[in-house]
Amino acid sequence: MRSIEIFSGAGGLALGLEGAGFESVALVERNRDACATLRLNRPCWNVIEADIREIDFRSFGAVDLVAGGPPCQPFSMGGKANGYEDHRDMFPQAVRAVRELRPGAFLFENVRGLLRPAFSNYVEYIKLQFMYPDFPISKNASWEVNLQRLQKHSNSAKPASELRYNVSIQLADAANYGVPQHRHRVFFVGFRSDLESKWFFPSPTHTEAELWRAQFSEATYWKEHGLKVPSYPGPALRPQLQQTVIPGLFAGPARWRTVRDAMAGLGDPGVKSVWQNHVFQPGAKSYPGHTGSPLDEPAKALKAGDHGVPGGENMMRYPDGTVRYFTVRESARIQTFPDNYIFSGSWTESMRQLGNAVPVALAEAVASSIASHLQPYGRRSHLQSAR
Repeated sequence: MRSIEIFSGAGGLALGLEGAGFESVALVERNRDACATLRLNRPCWNVIEADIREIDFRSFGAVDLVAGGPPCQPFSMGGKANGYEDHRDMFPQAVRAVRELRPGAFLFENVRGLLRPAFSNYVEYIKLQFMYPDFPISKNASWEVNLQRLQKHSNSAKPASELRYNVSIQLADAANYGVPQHRHRVFFVGFRSDLESKWFFPSPTHTEAELWRAQFSEATYWKEHGLKVPSYPGPALRPQLQQTVIPGLFAGPARWRTVRDAMAGLGDPGVKSVWQNHVFQPGAKSYPGHTGSPLDEPAKALKAGDHGVPGGENMMRYPDGTVRYFTVRESARIQTFPDNYIFSGSWTESMRQLGNAVPVALAEAVASSIASHLQPYGRRSHLQSAR
């Protein structure tokens, strides 16, 4: 099955699509360093360094899936949250890609800040545009007026020939899918209505309860890492987990993965490290509310600031309270990139790429679920536009 990805960044989503069996037709990205990273790791990929607004998607031919991560800054809790008033809002370009390519399915992701009440009407506007990508949006009217027009259209009788998609919006924590990091992402997934696909977001494969069982009930976690079992039970068990963490109980899903799990085998960073991108970065400091990620929990979400790594972020915290920055290689592991995937650019630029990336394992879980629903339809899933 063929896919096109827009707003590709450093390739987290692209690797997930690759792992799910999609053949990349093109990856569109405007950031030079991110494009260099893509080309360095996958010379066979058709990386197009360009402004998305200049791309004619019809030139790529038929595809089964359109995917991408429109810039998150307009909706990020760490940014100014100007939303639809931010010039970086590229959801209209994502809708255009769907309209011109008419794929069997699409997959777009963004930050959970998009689901804040302040953006609820605009999220409805985005969803309705994805549902009816051929609907003409008036450039002479505000988005609120266009939303009303779309709502009216959605409630009216529609011709059978109209291009329509069944759209789902799902919030997911990457830690629940094998990623050693709490990273909440919103997914917009749509299937073309003629495919009649009853799709559901994949169920979590990893749980907090299983981590607590491994650490404080059966103590297998510490033995896995060659450590002595702590003499104290750690933080008090959360009430909702107390009855779940029972020794000898039948095994459920896998446990959450931790920072310590992600770092296994890397060793301390240094200039002479055998691992690429694994170099110590000085200057890490704790701030109130920004104290780094504990070793024995999933990491806090990696951040990507406009002017480098934000203060107090992207750090690991040792049991004695000291902190240091994650190296690029450690951050790549936290984002579940393979160890042979190399990042181009300075530490600051590499961390920005990683802070903007989709965790590979989460991307693959969602993409694999979509692929399994597209396969039965064969060539019907990449319906070419008649225009």
